Amino acid sequence: MEELPFEKIKRTILIKRKESTDSKYGCIPEKRSVEELINRGIICLNKPEGPTSHIVSEHVKKILNCKKSAHGGTLDPRVSGVLPIMINKSVKLSQYLLLAGKEYVALMHLHKDVEKEEIIETSKEFIGKIEQQVPVKSAVKRQKRFRNVYYLKILEIDGKDVLFKVGCEAGTYIRTLIHNWGQKLKVGANMQQLVRTKAGPFNDKEWYSLQDLQDAFLDYKENKNEKELRRVIKPYEYAVSHLPKIWVFDATVDPLCHGSRLNIPGISKIESDIKKDDAVAVFTLKNELIGVGKSELTSEEIIKNEKGIAINMDIIGMDINVYPKYKKE
Repeated sequence: MEELPFEKIKRTILIKRKESTDSKYGCIPEKRSVEELINRGIICLNKPEGPTSHIVSEHVKKILNCKKSAHGGTLDPRVSGVLPIMINKSVKLSQYLLLAGKEYVALMHLHKDVEKEEIIETSKEFIGKIEQQVPVKSAVKRQKRFRNVYYLKILEIDGKDVLFKVGCEAGTYIRTLIHNWGQKLKVGANMQQLVRTKAGPFNDKEWYSLQDLQDAFLDYKENKNEKELRRVIKPYEYAVSHLPKIWVFDATVDPLCHGSRLNIPGISKIESDIKKDDAVAVFTLKNELIGVGKSELTSEEIIKNEKGIAINMDIIGMDINVYPKYKKE
């Protein structure tokens, strides 16, 4: 099975110091009210061909009557597939999805017949670090740049049509990859169809249409039936499930919400294989996301040491005063 880099890392939980959490404060994400779920929700949307990613995001905002929405990685209007949509307070997490790895299924049409063996052999040249020229119509500065292709698997070859799956670094242009592949084969090629099947932790195994969202929200409003809406909208914690994690004590939560850095004494448990400068998601012991920051230490250093700054927080998702202020004795 083909995997993106974060999917290959099998992390274990390392206990720094065990402690229970007070049930009077906070809330397990799955038990939030529907209103709070929408306030901190994220949807794995199956974007149709036609509208821009921005228009789809605006449709979600209109359906749910929410103040903010954002998407986790632009898809060309002619491209369909996985488009994570963040709503309200989850919008600030979009930057961590924009940089996550992506997977696509693409249909390439060759302009002349080519032997299957040659197609398969040349495909290997597009795995690893590849150089691409940014397309003319791109929103970013047009220049050459390098991107990593993690895997490229040919699914089917039918005459001049080649169906393949590719996992790649964010910002990889599949249309350009196909053009360059056609040049390598000396026959030319163009992209017939493209579907995104993964964007970070979101994939095509559980995606929903705008109609699914609208029907679920209407059912909730008219019949008070929460089941379908809870199936479509996930707690915003899901948006950082591809990041390494740290859990902190109840007494540590409110200082973080007020802008403090995370120091080692406030940590209860961590995941293995955290490296310096990694983006790390910080949670309560009820698995509520507090925020995301940059690691100053490795997992081993956090476990070994008793003092020091572990995480410099970049964004905070939790509201202040959800957990009480603890006074030092």
